[in-house]
This record gives sequence, structure tokens and C-alpha cells, in this order.
Amino acid sequence: MKIRLSGPLERDSIVNGYGLRAVLWTQGCLTHCKGCQNPETWDLDGGFEVDTEEIKDRLKSFKGQAGITFCGGEPFLQPEPLIEIAKFAHDELGWNVWSFSGYTYEQIQKKGGKQAELLENLDALIDGPFILEQRDLSLKFRGSRNQRLLHLKNGEITKIE
Repeated sequence: MKIRLSGPLERDSIVNGYGLRAVLWTQGCLTHCKGCQNPETWDLDGGFEVDTEEIKDRLKSFKGQAGITFCGGEPFLQPEPLIEIAKFAHDELGWNVWSFSGYTYEQIQKKGGKQAELLENLDALIDGPFILEQRDLSLKFRGSRNQRLLHLKNGEITKIE
């Protein structure tokens, strides 16, 4: 299965989630938030395609990781390959899985299908569009006050930060 990425698979320390993490930058976004930090990820045809097996092989080589975070672009535009990667991260690597989304949790649930299935494979979701007028640099893992850090279990919210 292929996924469209905007950049290389990276290692990150507590910027995109708790602990040392792998970060997967997905390509394509329809939200186009004013003040977005990654406007180069908006083009649905931009970036480059990578096979999910290649990503899984690369993840196996990372040592000391606590988890993986899906960033973008909009990860929920490519739920199928991310479900595969999330299941691999949980089952084979024992990592937690986080994702950012410009959609709210409620919008994703309403869409159903593969988007809702991706939610079921996440441990945390930072939801909602970035709103420049609500920008707040004091928030952990979020850029604006409307965004929430939702801890999930089987797609259900267990805690909100």
C-alpha cells in the first residue's frame, strides 16, 4: 500500500507528543488554515509516494522510541495506510500512536468508515483547525486554544487535556 508524504520519516523529542517519537508527515490538506506552519503540505498531488512496507522497515530501525505521530497535511485524508502503520506500531513495536487533524473528533466520527477506524487505532488525537486568532504558544502540543489533546482507547475519549 502506498502513502503520500511531504517529507522524510523523522525522529522527534517531545514536540509532537510525549517521549521520543517517530513523526510521519503526510501530504495533502483541504483545510488551509490561515497561519499554517506547513502550507507546503496542502497540495494533494505534492510530496512523494512511499510504500508502507518501506516505512515499517525504517520504523524497526529506530531505537528508544515511545511512539509515532502522524502530522500533515491532513492525516485523515489517507486513513488506510495510516491504519496499517498504526497497527504495526502497536502490535510489532509496542509504541503508542498519536495524530494531528484539522478536523474535530466529532467530524471524524461522523465521517465514519476508514476515518473512524483510524481513530480506533490512535492513543491520542490533537483535533481541530489551527486558528491564528487563538494562537497560544503556552499550550502543550497545540497551536491554538480551540484545539484539544484527546486521549483515546478504541476510538473513545478517555481524557481531554
